[in-house]
Amino acid sequence: MAREAWAYRDVAVESVFDAHSGRLRIRPMPGQAYATSLRVQCSRALCDPERYPAGTRFLVSAKLTDRQGGEPFLYAWHGDPVRVLGKRQAAVFLEQYRRLRL
Repeated sequence: MAREAWAYRDVAVESVFDAHSGRLRIRPMPGQAYATSLRVQCSRALCDPERYPAGTRFLVSAKLTDRQGGEPFLYAWHGDPVRVLGKRQAAVFLEQYRRLRL
């Protein structure tokens, strides 16, 4: 099945330490249409603490989906390019996102 490019949008995400599992997990950054508690399924490389420490911000192309009526989550295809965002770049992206929503 072909990927529907129109269903994907840029989403700023960040890696955070999950005390429950003891590993890094990826979550949407606050200030977007997605709750920070929403699960993000993406490349495992983004959760590698040797490659990217906790607190690293990324810009991914993701879509909101669910698997056969289950809990909704953001899905970012593992083969898409991922951009690491600095603190300033993330703030600029979120500000532009906020302006587009008004």
